[in-house]
Amino acid sequence: MAIRFDIVTLFPEIFEGFLSESLIRLAIQRDLVDVRRWNLRDWTFDRHHSVDDRPYGGGPGMVLMPEPVCRCVEEIQAKADPGLLVMLSPQGARLTQPLAEELAERERIVLMCGRYEGFDERIREELAPREISIGDYICNGGEIPAMVVMESVIRLVPGVVGDAESIKEETFSQPGWLEYPQYTRPPNFRGRKVPEILLSGNHREIAEWRAKQAQQRSQAKQQQVKG
Repeated sequence: MAIRFDIVTLFPEIFEGFLSESLIRLAIQRDLVDVRRWNLRDWTFDRHHSVDDRPYGGGPGMVLMPEPVCRCVEEIQAKADPGLLVMLSPQGARLTQPLAEELAERERIVLMCGRYEGFDERIREELAPREISIGDYICNGGEIPAMVVMESVIRLVPGVVGDAESIKEETFSQPGWLEYPQYTRPPNFRGRKVPEILLSGNHREIAEWRAKQAQQRSQAKQQQVKG
């Protein structure tokens, strides 16, 4: 099943490198993913293509005006199934692996990338988007968070990652469970050797070792958080 992303942004060029490299590029070429970018300035009326203005009540910065944002989103949603509308916002629900898995079941996701001091509150009221945050910190805009959301979702689309089994074993695929340590060649690097069990060929014992390592890592991380 293919998935479509519509990105609403003031800076569509930011996504050029992201969409033209590695697995994302291959997924697009193989029609597993469809990505459309929409410049908010195309939905303005004045000759300056203004999308923001000073906040009522005073304060620093500029706020994205409701008219161009709502016109843009409503028009592009009308071009196909409306899909899921997502606003990238520090006020949103934290992006987790279970949430990424939920989003991967969607056929279309519209991502709203904010800038400056954010969106006029009436945009939320009018469009009722689902708000998602990538963490408790502030970015200059919603473009990088949008890429994080897309990256976490696209790799879950069947056919994008070559070995589908590898996804199941990754960190966060099981809630609260961290992935076991991984090793590759050479077997000895600056005196640090690959654990002998991984060279044994005994798959049952390797699986047991990995499960134990994952458990120890998870418990250690939980202790760090509590501390």
